[in-house]
Parts: sequence; C-alpha cells; structure tokens
Amino acid sequence: MERRRRYYWSYSGSRGNYSSLRGGVQSELVPLKNFLNAQYFGQIGVGCPPQNFNVVFDTGSANLWVPSAKCFFSLACLFHPKYESSISSTYKPNGTPASIHYGSGAIAGFYSQDQVTVGDLVVQNQEFIEATHEPGFTFLLAKFDGILGLGFQEISVEGSVPVWYNMVNQRLVTQPVFSFWLNRDPTEGDGGEIVFGGSDPQHYKGSHTYTRVTRKGYWQFEMSDFLIGGKSTGICVDGCAVIADSGTSLIAGPLVAIAQIHEQIGAAGIVNHECKQVVAGYGQQMIELLKAQTPPAQVCSKIGLCTFDGKHGVSAGIGSEVGPADCMSDAICNACEMIVFWMQSEFNTNKTKDGTLEYVDRLCENMPDPLGSHVDCRHIDSLHSVAFSIGGRAFELRPDQYILKVGEGFMAHCISGFTALDIPPPIGPLWILGDVFMGAYHTIFDYGNMRVGFADSA
Repeated sequence: MERRRRYYWSYSGSRGNYSSLRGGVQSELVPLKNFLNAQYFGQIGVGCPPQNFNVVFDTGSANLWVPSAKCFFSLACLFHPKYESSISSTYKPNGTPASIHYGSGAIAGFYSQDQVTVGDLVVQNQEFIEATHEPGFTFLLAKFDGILGLGFQEISVEGSVPVWYNMVNQRLVTQPVFSFWLNRDPTEGDGGEIVFGGSDPQHYKGSHTYTRVTRKGYWQFEMSDFLIGGKSTGICVDGCAVIADSGTSLIAGPLVAIAQIHEQIGAAGIVNHECKQVVAGYGQQMIELLKAQTPPAQVCSKIGLCTFDGKHGVSAGIGSEVGPADCMSDAICNACEMIVFWMQSEFNTNKTKDGTLEYVDRLCENMPDPLGSHVDCRHIDSLHSVAFSIGGRAFELRPDQYILKVGEGFMAHCISGFTALDIPPPIGPLWILGDVFMGAYHTIFDYGNMRVGFADSA
C-alpha cells in the first residue's frame, strides 16, 4: 500500500499557528493522484491484511464504500479490485442494505465492518458499504475504486459513523482538522495531498481566511457576493449558501446565476426556446411591472405564466401524475422567474428597456449546456476574472483557473469550469465549490471549531 509518513505541522486552532517537525504533533499525510484535473484519489486499505483501494476523499458525502467480491453483475466491478471479507481476520458481518445516489452515479450494496487503514492510521470497527451494484458507466470509467466520505454524519446513509468521526473518537489525530492541497498540473507526479490532523505549510501562502459552518451535513457556509471583473453581479445580495466539495470537479451554481456568468465569458451553451418565447411575448410587460414596484415574486403570476407567486415546482411524487401540458407550463414559469431575476440585476446598471431586453435575450441564447459549455481558447486571456466573497475576502479565479483546457495546439478545446445545478429546497439553492476552486485555494476543514478556511495554494 502506498503511504507517505512525515512529521508535519499540526493545527493548533488559531490562524497561522503551527508546531512543526519532531517537536510537534505528528499529522498523517496521504498523497493524491490527479487524473486530468477531474479526479483526485488516494489509497486506503480495508481489512487485515489490508486490501488496497483507490478512493476519492469526498467532503460532499459521508459514507465509505468499495466494490464487493459479491458484485457479480455490474461491469464496473470487473475492472476494479473487490473486497473479500473471507480473507480478513478483523471482518465483522452486518448485512444492512444501503444505497447512495451521487450527482453522476449510484451504488447499492450492504454494510460490513472491518478495520480501515489510511496512511499509518488504523481505524478500528469501521462500518462501510460493500457495493454489489454499480450501474451505468460512471464508475466503470473511473480511475478510482470507491469513495470515502468526509461530510457530517447527518448525511450518512443509515446514520453510519463516518471514517473521519472514528479517527477523532479513537484519538488517532490530536487536532480535529483535515486539509486539502490539489495540484492543478496533471502532468506532475504529485497530484495533491490530504493531511489528517493538520496541514502542510509548503502548499499554501499567508494565513487562512475562515468562515463558520452554517449547516451541518455538507461543509456549508455563506457567500456574500459574486463578482465578475471586480464588479458585483448582485447574485448573492441576500447571501448564498455554499459548500466546499472535494468530490465535485467543477463549480456548480443555480441556473440563473451560471447563465449570467456564461454570457459574460462568452461560453456557448444551448438555446432555451421557452426563455426566448417569454422575452418576446412578455418582456416589455414584465419590465413595466417591475418599474411599477410590483414584488418580483408576483410578476410571473400577474401575467399568467405561473399559477402561484414564487417558485411552483412540483415534487417528484406529484410530478409523476402531471401530463406534458403541465410540464410545458412549468418550463414557461421557470423561464419567466429566471428572466425576472436577470431584469432586476440589469436595473442596477441603469440600462434602457431595449438594452435590458437585448441582455436577457442573449442569456436565453447561451443557457448552460448539461454536457459542458465551450469557450474559444483564443480568447481566454481577454476574459474577466471572477471572485467569491467569503469571510470578508474576495477569492479570485483567473480565466486560466476557471477555464479547463483539454489537449494542445489545433486539437485543444476549452470548457467552462462552471456548471448549472438547481438543487431544490430545503437543501438548495446551493453553490458547490469543487476542485476548480479548491485547486486555487488550500482548504482546511476545521471540525473542532466548525469552520472552513481558505488560503492561496502554493
């Protein structure tokens, strides 16, 4: 099993205060591999003797799972190592069924219990899922074998105690923190690292800016503003809920916000015909209502495009009972509500009525494409920087940091690092700062003080 043991800097709970080398507390570093800036994973062992697996250390989930030797019918299991309970002297049966749904895949299986080795840390009696079903191509094509969740127990399937909790409870780490450094150069041998119990000052500059966790489950906090080219977009005027998620490659946000960003950076998406239909047929009327101080949440219902004031999306159970006409009505209503949001933000720039209509029509032309929105590689240097206002600091991303370039020369193509993801209440709306952001900013997850800290990566 690949491991790297170092005497490292231990986190003491105060900003920038670390003890180092052999006089300090020993922290455990696990090296990460980087596959095309899209997957970061490191090695763990399950059982005694350890059976090795490459796992994503995922702050956006809370369970550990690896493929099971009892996975017979999923193609993905044929291409990854499988856990065999019969050869582990520390295995304890459980058998409780479990399934997990991720943003881009799902697994199902059953719980077992065994020791888990992370670096030189040995976690005793750890519950984990033996995956017996890995449908689709998501995990078939993955370079990793499983996922080790580092989120809070509140989101753990069946309330299983996460690996990180057991590290703390079994006093394997002195300080209840862990930290990430993600290398954004996939050609280098060192893909990154996760340090349990501390952090590595070699990989950040200055001190960390901290923001408190506002909701346990994910590592969730608040963003007070989002800026493009140093100017506020007004997207987070009332505050935005954000999570730092090491298991997500891109930066995800609500569709209404990502469409604005893509219009600014010239990302080519897909034409939303419902959106253009609303602008053409109702745009002027919507502007007049807003100028007359009509509450924005009432505009779409007043012109007959929404049944109720505000969002009226149906639940999955109700959605199964509605027909195509209802679905079309829902799409028109959602388009109307997006346009109202965009119009409001444009009023702050003192644009004319015609200027506002032209702007929202352009947004309709460039709605984020679920398969990725493309950017002209020749124009990257001329694009604006973007910034996230968190904890009193604006965390800036340059175009070369938020645009992903694949290939070289004439074969190169560039993809926006932003993707649209509408998460419904009560969890959403939500922004997800994935590897695009965490690659630029070294991140400390401070479990003891319930806060997240960011500093410039080095």
